[in-house]
Amino acid sequence: MSKVLSSSKTRKKRHQRIRKKVVGTLEKPRLQVFRSAKHIYAQVINDEKHDVIASASSLESTVAEQISGYTGNQEAASVVGRIIAERAKEKSVEKVVFDRGGYLYHGRVQALADAAREAGMQF
Repeated sequence: MSKVLSSSKTRKKRHQRIRKKVVGTLEKPRLQVFRSAKHIYAQVINDEKHDVIASASSLESTVAEQISGYTGNQEAASVVGRIIAERAKEKSVEKVVFDRGGYLYHGRVQALADAAREAGMQF
């Protein structure tokens, strides 16, 4: 018998493999992304102190004002990417390591990363 894992379990296994290598420090914190069917979330994390430096999500009212309607699309992801970059810059963070959370670097995850880069964040 073959053991078939669900897509969420395989994503979590990929994320564990990634987290072995990707570590956020004070100089280069980790930009972590989580996406659900309706929303996308981003956090800038210092793993040495277990501290969240900045966060943004499509649940926030500031994001809802800038997009039209549905929050689970690339438009919302790019707005969240721009906001997380601005908030990280306020805390004097410009360089980060990107943690895609086990998701493919495609679609909403890529849109968030590209928008953060355009706003001045360096990966």
